[in-house]
Amino acid sequence: MKRLYIVLVALFANVQFSIFNYQFSIGEAKACTNLIVGKKASKDGSVIISYSCDDYGAYGFMNFLPGGKHKKGEMRALYHYETNNYLGEIPEAEETFTVVGLMNEYQLSIHETTYGGREELCDTLTGMFDYGSLMYVTLQRAKTAREAISIMTKLVEDYGYGSEGESFSIADPNEVWIMDMIGKGPGRKGAVWVAVRIPDDCISGHANQSRIRQFPLRDKQNCLYSKDVISFAREKGFFSGKDADFSFADAYAPSDFGALRFCEARIWSFFNRWAADDMKPYLPYAMGDSKATAMPLYVKPKAPLSVQDVKDMMRDHYEGTPMAIQNDLGMGPWEMPYRPTPLRFKVDGKDYFNERPISTQQTANVYVSQMRSWLPNYIGGVVWWGNDDANMVPFTPVYCGVETVPECYSGHTADTFHFSTRSAYWVQNWVSNMTYLRYAVIFPEVQAVRDRLEADYNSLQEETEKKAAAMSEAEARKFLTAYSHRTAQAMMDEWNQLAQTIIVKYNDMAIKQQDANGQYLKTPGGNQRPVKRPGYPELYKKKIIQETGDRYLVK
Repeated sequence: MKRLYIVLVALFANVQFSIFNYQFSIGEAKACTNLIVGKKASKDGSVIISYSCDDYGAYGFMNFLPGGKHKKGEMRALYHYETNNYLGEIPEAEETFTVVGLMNEYQLSIHETTYGGREELCDTLTGMFDYGSLMYVTLQRAKTAREAISIMTKLVEDYGYGSEGESFSIADPNEVWIMDMIGKGPGRKGAVWVAVRIPDDCISGHANQSRIRQFPLRDKQNCLYSKDVISFAREKGFFSGKDADFSFADAYAPSDFGALRFCEARIWSFFNRWAADDMKPYLPYAMGDSKATAMPLYVKPKAPLSVQDVKDMMRDHYEGTPMAIQNDLGMGPWEMPYRPTPLRFKVDGKDYFNERPISTQQTANVYVSQMRSWLPNYIGGVVWWGNDDANMVPFTPVYCGVETVPECYSGHTADTFHFSTRSAYWVQNWVSNMTYLRYAVIFPEVQAVRDRLEADYNSLQEETEKKAAAMSEAEARKFLTAYSHRTAQAMMDEWNQLAQTIIVKYNDMAIKQQDANGQYLKTPGGNQRPVKRPGYPELYKKKIIQETGDRYLVK
């Protein structure tokens, strides 16, 4: 799988400050998922967006970029995200803002998914900005979503855009936008793009497929676009109809079976669970029929969503839909709602595929960004963070006003080649990978700890923020930093213990017996009682007999 490495370098007071590798991937796996909830579609008035960074082999960690003041004439160096080759410099802003994860100190958040689009429009030779550096430079310069759109589009206009087609979720405490962007190809600086504001009372999302089709041409309050977005498509032969009929997605990212079944299906599943209207008419589209009716960009929900609802949606495996993956032999003997990659495979010369739900084992980190307009920024913005597949981990809160990120989430603690019990990425993957292979037996224990911790963090949020609001800003920032560190470390303590429990309790495909208090049952002499040996689940035993007939019949 192609992996993109983003290395940003900023110069502060003539001292070079390097930002750690931030890893993304594209290709057949179609990496990421963003879900979006407008402020009037949420239970408490929060703007909510989510993000999963899904990349096999990537070491997930939380970036922390401190803001600062900069002298006039100071330059910022940019390096290529794949090769780390020096590409040039741009003038630094007079003031830059602190960034935690993908949220800055003004609660501005930018998430992304890569859709690729027309290959000939990718300018990797001369385009200076890739989508990752574009996001981080913008987060350090913008205070609002609208300002972010202006800065992002001006940067690629001035310096070129070197990535494939990209969808961005751009949100602040008051509004949220989706922006689709793609380059103009080698030798043509800049990009074509369109940004649509999601209505406050609606939900939306994107998952590696361009989702903006027709858009209003005369509504600057809710739609912004490059002046040549239609004319460039005409020039390239991508479109020939009336302006009012122009579809960005159809022109720049024509859909095929994979774009729908592997990508749009994830958003259909979100809509299917939460939309007020029936989403069954769009099922053929989600199942891969490119001639079927396409889904709308956004829908009204049947009920307001909480932050917890979005966290839980990031754990989706198409449960209750025709794409559910716990109902066939692919789930393995232990009813695992995951499939190995590659997505496509051949048998006897025929092409087949695996489903690609929101929740997937290759997630390096996942987060739900919560932004609230009625609170001071340093309290209102919360990055709910997990360092693995959302289904397998609890989200812990890290406030955008923190002065440092928790050690277990830091890029200093470990890396992709070195394990550490102090690294959330490694400890959470340790638990997950022991669980996957005996999912039906072990996952309920993981789920119980996950849900208990999340319930604790949710219950503490109001009291914690009330205390912070009564302090001075400086005191509140220190308090919220300590709180974010403490909850992350409490999770780490529980997860290290959980890993030890799994290897002890479930060793050798058996289960040590426990009493009602969780104590292992022992003989009077102190040895363990006979272990439980559950064998295969009933459904898989039947499949074995269907496959082997009377071979194992006791006669």
